[in-house]
Amino acid sequence: MQKQRQIDELKAELVRVKNRLRYQERTAREGPFGLSTPSSKIPMKANSLLERQQRRGGGKPGHPGYGRQAVHTAQAEPLEMIRLPDTCPHCGTRLQVLGSRRRALIDCHPVRMIRRLLRLQRKRCPRCHRTYHARPPGALPKSLYGNQLLAHVAVQHYVNGLTLGQLERQTGVGYSSLVQAMHGLARRLAVVPLRLRQEYRQATVKHADETGWRTDGQNGYAWLFATPSLSLFRIRKTRSAQVVHEMLGRKRLPGVLIVDRYNGYNRAPCRINYCYVHLQRDVKKLGAEFPDTPEVQAFVAALVPLLGQAIHLRTLRLPLPAFRQQAQRIKRDIEAVVHAHASHPAIQNIQNLFRQKAHRLYAWTLHPSIPADNNLAERELRPLVIARKISFGSQSDAGAHTRETLMSVLLTLKKRTPDLQPAFKAALDALAENPKHDPYALLFSLNSS
Repeated sequence: MQKQRQIDELKAELVRVKNRLRYQERTAREGPFGLSTPSSKIPMKANSLLERQQRRGGGKPGHPGYGRQAVHTAQAEPLEMIRLPDTCPHCGTRLQVLGSRRRALIDCHPVRMIRRLLRLQRKRCPRCHRTYHARPPGALPKSLYGNQLLAHVAVQHYVNGLTLGQLERQTGVGYSSLVQAMHGLARRLAVVPLRLRQEYRQATVKHADETGWRTDGQNGYAWLFATPSLSLFRIRKTRSAQVVHEMLGRKRLPGVLIVDRYNGYNRAPCRINYCYVHLQRDVKKLGAEFPDTPEVQAFVAALVPLLGQAIHLRTLRLPLPAFRQQAQRIKRDIEAVVHAHASHPAIQNIQNLFRQKAHRLYAWTLHPSIPADNNLAERELRPLVIARKISFGSQSDAGAHTRETLMSVLLTLKKRTPDLQPAFKAALDALAENPKHDPYALLFSLNSS
């Protein structure tokens, strides 16, 4: 009995060592976060397949080329004539004129601050005794900085990710002055996110996601609520469902909300669809965790391709009847896999998820406009994650509020106009002409697509 007890202990120890070794091998191969590890952090990337190495890139024979595009006359500055000297630089003989040829050239002006001194005329009406003051063009009331500078700094910082330190060196305006200018701009546009929230609530397809964000050294979260035509950010100290209620309210709303499986979204007052990319990743993790279990490998091999088909079905651009037919077929195949008998506990956990949450898994079968993934929100959160890695969050509650306001305004405007900075400046100019105008109407009434 002592020998048998020793054998059992050694077997158990061998299982633990094998599991530990398998974990270390997976970490060395896949990175610290398994299948969720970004490609930049994978320790050892596998070489591409031989057939991919032999595949030649570029356009195929007969494919229309995409060479240098001609500059249209309407888009160009006035035509310039570049002249040659009258005599030959080699022998001094007078040159004969052979005409000219056109060449397109795209260039840019360096960012340079212009300091202007204006004299604003004052006039008085002798009849009604009212005094009028000329307004400085392109500047908000009581603002030291012109709208061109404000638009440039806001777009470069909150959209393109340049730090305020880089913009300070670029513009020559002090860091604190830029911060105060952005705070003032956010206060003038504070009503715009409230109007965008009403649009978001009535949208047919809604996306939501969140990521960590520190404010004044305190842990918190940055929330994104997005549709294909708008983006709304909220920076809060909590990850509870009260933020979802703040954005969506409590009355029943139309449309579908696409999210991961975080419980905070479960009380949303509209239909929910879980992201299939997260589900697919969990199933793949199951296969990596039990590589020597045939039942698990068969389950993974059956379910992963079906989830991939559901994700990519809308990209085929099928007619609505054909789309619904294919969607129902994929749905039946998924249900057949998740309702099949399984004895492995890990498989049963995945199956129970599909069985118990079936009402939150198949909204994508209704229409091609409803995606089966939450990639839109994931992609839009990425610049904010990069900003968090650079700046470590916001230094104050006022800075967090300014960021959420200006990012909501600018990223929504970016979705609705091809030229973000000129459109934003035009709205600020109109607001400078009449501060009583509705900023929402100035930003989106003429720029909505």
